[in-house]
Amino acid sequence: MKTNMEDIDQLIKETLTQEESKFYDSLEEQNVLGMVGGLFTGKNKWIIIVMNIMTLIFFGLFIYCTVNFFETTETNELIKWGIGGLVFLLGVSMLKVFAWMQMDKNAILREMKRLELQVSSLSGKISE
Repeated sequence: MKTNMEDIDQLIKETLTQEESKFYDSLEEQNVLGMVGGLFTGKNKWIIIVMNIMTLIFFGLFIYCTVNFFETTETNELIKWGIGGLVFLLGVSMLKVFAWMQMDKNAILREMKRLELQVSSLSGKISE
């Protein structure tokens, strides 16, 4: 199956112009680090930066609550620090899920661009 996909990619690249071929190469599948780097490009990079700052703050507050949880001896204080720690851990988790969803969205958009380029190339071939 892998060689079949490589053959199809090669056929597509042969039908594209030089400029289209460069664009097609830029749409290749990325690894996880490439996807994380892709979050910091585009119009919404400021949201990702703010979210990462908030994630660090929430994680720091989670650590603070955890340390105080283990240092206290009163039951009411244990409950307060435990709930605080859970809330901040939940906040970190939700921000990370949002970032993963954005990475998935970027991968889907990249695949849609590849399909659009392939359809455009094929329609150009048919009209000739």
